[in-house]
Amino acid sequence: MTQDSRLKTQDLKRCTWPGTDPLYIKYHDEEWGKVTHDDKKLFEFLILESAQAGLSWITILRRRENYRKAFADFDVKKVADFDDKDVQRLLNDEGIIRNRLKIASSISNAKLFIDVQKEFGSFDKYLYSFMPDGKPINNPTGITPASTPISDAISNDMKKRGFKFFGTTICYAHMQATGMVNDHLPDCSFK
Repeated sequence: MTQDSRLKTQDLKRCTWPGTDPLYIKYHDEEWGKVTHDDKKLFEFLILESAQAGLSWITILRRRENYRKAFADFDVKKVADFDDKDVQRLLNDEGIIRNRLKIASSISNAKLFIDVQKEFGSFDKYLYSFMPDGKPINNPTGITPASTPISDAISNDMKKRGFKFFGTTICYAHMQATGMVNDHLPDCSFK
């Protein structure tokens, strides 16, 4: 790295929440708040955000590669076909959160995810049907809520459909992770 590129990197501003953790910084800079319409990525974050319930995001982020291996590279059809042997395998996998209810909900949620894809054409179209004008929201205030009326509506609808571990706070985190809402601070260089 040249001195000029080091200076440029030092001049960049970012949101304060990643702190100094390199993994958090990479996630913030490269993924958080970036719009994705890829159903595979949306399913990945559905699994990861659901696993996070009651835990810190960095706990899950540090296990992300383990989740990728354990959950068939986030192939929704393969996860939907997981059986009792897979549940036992996952309960024995020290690389993921070994919570029986979260594991069972991941499999159940995969089946429901496919149902939503069939109904709406894609999970992305389903999620964006809740968004104003079907577009992401850019939050210019720098104030990050834990939930919003939109995350309430999505979460409530998903709950009616049978999804588990996807309350309004987890839903809002999913929206942030996938760029449905951009909550980068106004002076962040990565918004």
